Amino acid sequence: MKSILERRLNYLYTGESFAIIVFIPLSFLVNYTYPHLQLYSLLSFWISFFLLEFILIQGAYYWHSKWKCLITENKSITPIKTVKLLVKMRTINLVLIFFSMILFVIDVLVNYPSLPIKGLLISGFIFIFAVLEFINYFYLQLSYDNVSDIKYLIKTKKLKRSSLSKDFKRVG
Repeated sequence: MKSILERRLNYLYTGESFAIIVFIPLSFLVNYTYPHLQLYSLLSFWISFFLLEFILIQGAYYWHSKWKCLITENKSITPIKTVKLLVKMRTINLVLIFFSMILFVIDVLVNYPSLPIKGLLISGFIFIFAVLEFINYFYLQLSYDNVSDIKYLIKTKKLKRSSLSKDFKRVG
């Protein structure tokens, strides 16, 4: 059982770390290949991209902390210092989400009538993805990628509380 959990936690933190690294050159490639999108000229792109990367970093840190605790202390409980830090990050994330919405409005006002709509739509998709990642980590598990999670979803017809949310309740 420990080895299965160890592999799962390793998979989660390396997957998030890989995404963090890959998204940076991918954004450059998209901006370079499709200059008419004007992604890098949009404030909403930059804040949405930063928000997504910031949340992914928090996720990688969370899963790595759990993995490290499991392999060094033989416990699958998240260290309290990790949970306390992520409580603070939750508040910062909410501020960034609100600030992001303001920057979308600013982009529309500043760039109208030559607003790059497709670039703004991509920024919007990145923003929505970041918000979904935030919800997935801090409130409800939205990702169901293993058999036991899928069985739970089918049986209860409800989303699970996220692992981090359970840790928040445990620590208080």
